[in-house]
Amino acid sequence: MINISKTKSPEDKPDRSAASDLRRIIQIRHLTDKVFIVRFERAGLKFRPGQRLIIGFDKEPDQREYSIYSGEQDDYLEILVREVENGNISSNLKLSEPGRFLKVNGPFGSFSSGSFSFYRRKPVFIATGTGISPFHSIIKSYSGIDYTLIHGVRYKVEAYESNEYDPRRYFLCTSGETHKNQKCRVTKFIRTFMAEPDMLFYLCGNGSMIYEVWHILRDKGVPDENIFTERYF
Repeated sequence: MINISKTKSPEDKPDRSAASDLRRIIQIRHLTDKVFIVRFERAGLKFRPGQRLIIGFDKEPDQREYSIYSGEQDDYLEILVREVENGNISSNLKLSEPGRFLKVNGPFGSFSSGSFSFYRRKPVFIATGTGISPFHSIIKSYSGIDYTLIHGVRYKVEAYESNEYDPRRYFLCTSGETHKNQKCRVTKFIRTFMAEPDMLFYLCGNGSMIYEVWHILRDKGVPDENIFTERYF
């Protein structure tokens, strides 16, 4: 049995120089009944695209990790949130109004530690659901990279802000309804995908998808050092 999760490096620990801080919510943008974007003050916080924040509310114990959705050049921070049943943070965020303060800790993580290669090699971003969040940040931050983005969802309505991606580079796989005359899971798409030697593969989202796609890529001859993973659930 292979452990897909990467061994944590020192970069995976929170940056203690960036202390927990309170930041005001600017806007909440609803994409579906369950998924929304929270925009809040950046206040000079520095991060690398692909990193995460720990989000909570002042004087409340519950906290939750979210990948940063906004770009490195934006003067605000954004996270992409799916409301989960009995999820105190996600439900509380959905009910929040602009002006409320969030408790923010971070950033941390090293998912995009290979970003120095984005202009020399071809990144392939593979996501399910809200696992597209770090890729939105990366693509928005690194203009002109030769990327491919593969997004697996159940329904077309879950193609969150897909208009922001180059349509020649963005591939939507819908398992619950027909899209472009077919139903398709990410795993099926990857089996027919031509992996090139100079490609870097970034996987984010459902743990089952990550496990299956990792094995498919291995069978295609992609070496371990060219595969990066971030498990959401």
